[in-house]
Amino acid sequence: MISSIRGKVLELGNRYVSIDINGLGYKVFVTDDSLHTLKVGAKTSLLTHLVVREDALDLYGFIHRKEKDFFELLISISGIGPKSALNILSIVASDTLASAIRSGSTAHLIKVSGIGRKTAEKIVLELRDRLGGILGEDMSAEMSTDADVIEALKTLGYDATEARDALKKIDKDIVDTGTKVKAALKVLS
Repeated sequence: MISSIRGKVLELGNRYVSIDINGLGYKVFVTDDSLHTLKVGAKTSLLTHLVVREDALDLYGFIHRKEKDFFELLISISGIGPKSALNILSIVASDTLASAIRSGSTAHLIKVSGIGRKTAEKIVLELRDRLGGILGEDMSAEMSTDADVIEALKTLGYDATEARDALKKIDKDIVDTGTKVKAALKVLS
């Protein structure tokens, strides 16, 4: 298994980068965010995941460990291949996707080409309880609390967009769900 790759960027293509390692060019598929970060001629280091198929060996590269871990979680779901997982991570940042999955939202996933409502619901269902290892328990708990606050505000008659906007405006040091709801209500009034 090839777990990382380090070398000079030779070429940037459509969702791939070619990396020179001692005169040998490796084609590594990357997300759009990673592609925009990389520059031709610059040295780079990517964490990689090798996908072995009957007719190909495909290498997928990631700048951040969290992104690679999320990719591996996505491809562990039946029906989600590496290209679909890369498309998902290219459209939606891993933190945003994790938050959406924690709150049960499929809206971000449905925007991805080839992902329908049933597949999006399957992803949410299968990953909801498995995100703690990637996000870390603190971040996972914070996202769960934020989802609870949004649900509480929706119950009080606010729409999800208003609730999310209010949540962004409250003090980040507030961790208790009830206190967050009160602070968000002050912002909304």
